[in-house]
Amino acid sequence: MASARFEVIPAIDVSGGRLARLHAGSVVTIEAFGGDPGQAAAAFVEAGARWLHVVDLDLAMTGESANLAVIERLSAFGARVQASGGIATLEAVDAALGAGAERVVLGSGVLAAGWLPSALTGPLADRLVLGLEVEGAAVRPRGRTDAEWPLDEILGRLAGAPPRRALVTAIANVGGMAGPDLEAIGSVAASLESPVLAAGGIATPEHVRAVAALGVEGAIVGRALYEGAGLGEFLDAVHEPPPGGV
Repeated sequence: MASARFEVIPAIDVSGGRLARLHAGSVVTIEAFGGDPGQAAAAFVEAGARWLHVVDLDLAMTGESANLAVIERLSAFGARVQASGGIATLEAVDAALGAGAERVVLGSGVLAAGWLPSALTGPLADRLVLGLEVEGAAVRPRGRTDAEWPLDEILGRLAGAPPRRALVTAIANVGGMAGPDLEAIGSVAASLESPVLAAGGIATPEHVRAVAALGVEGAIVGRALYEGAGLGEFLDAVHEPPPGGV
């Protein structure tokens, strides 16, 4: 199900309160924007971002929320914050929302949690995004070796009680810039009667246009924005004015 406006959402990955990203399983610092998440957020909002996808890498790696102050700071920049980082407990959800996040992405590990069905239909349902970390035909939560499910099985399970929104992340493409997994994104979008976001490998305006053509709600762009690409060119790719500039 597509939204009226396709969202291009910049990712802001943080560790120890500074810009960072995962590389070969380790956290490496980012020097762009002076390493400051606030400078990155200000630039993205000025360029037209309506959402910021904030990833707590420390939470993803250790299970402990360590960047709630960053969420609180960025929530005041004029764009809504979507918090992420392997969030796997209701306590972590409450902490992110309490820090100012508008939405929270649940890591794929929660697919085995007994509380998930009630959470996806309860009072916070509209503020939860179910993360589906996909590799090939399987859902594989990053950082875990004890959990894996066939994607078709998960989609079948969700068909009767879909989340209000889902995020498909091609985990083999994360951190690379070779393009999105259009097959996986399309499969999830066709199966769920819910808005779908896409992430992983989306690094050019052409990639964004290809994702938008699948009828999904939006795309998350990360590394390219810290290595010379401007958010405006991604937004222009899907929000070009009609002929005559009207």
